[in-house]
Amino acid sequence: MNKIIYGIIALISISAGAVGFHFIKQAKQLPAPENALYYQEARPISAFSLTDELGQSFSNAQLQDKWSLVFFGYTSCPDVCPATLQNINFIYDDLITIADNSQVLLVSVDPKRDTQAKLAQYIAYFNSDFKALRAEHDVLFPFSRNLGLMYAITSKEASKKGTDSNDNLGEENESYWVDHSASLVLINPTGKIAAIFKPEQVVGEMPSINNEKLLSDYQKIVALYRNE
Repeated sequence: MNKIIYGIIALISISAGAVGFHFIKQAKQLPAPENALYYQEARPISAFSLTDELGQSFSNAQLQDKWSLVFFGYTSCPDVCPATLQNINFIYDDLITIADNSQVLLVSVDPKRDTQAKLAQYIAYFNSDFKALRAEHDVLFPFSRNLGLMYAITSKEASKKGTDSNDNLGEENESYWVDHSASLVLINPTGKIAAIFKPEQVVGEMPSINNEKLLSDYQKIVALYRNE
């Protein structure tokens, strides 16, 4: 009789333990990002070498132990670039609060006009902590594809006509735009792509990323990374 009682008590204890473990596991599950394109398995970045606004080399090593928000743009951009950098500046303190090892990187897609000196002056206008990076197109094209971003040079005349042409864009021609993605790429402290924040597209308005949604997802992504 005692053996039966002990057996029942043991069974109840095991069941209670299993239920408790289930609830503990559920409690540890963190909410997933709701707006960003989040990679549950972060994507690797191929070896690259850029130059920053101070003339120093910037490669995969400078991504290590940092949360990096990467934006492709250029100093002659009339709208999306300054607006995006200004918006990031508005929430920069919040980004640092979430992860004090956050960094913001502007990668120029216009190496012909964006000299080191010009980039240094431009990026400092928005925030002295931001960094600006440059390289020639033979480095930029594969780097942009690796990050899931694209850019293309288009003459101003062709842009007005609604055509896509790279004709007459010789070394002496300064009359061109650079069409580029307005997305932000988030790279985690292991130097891998964690997520992409895409802008909201509204007819008649400039594409932009909602700061509140960005911060919300940024916090969740950082928490998920720390919980791994």
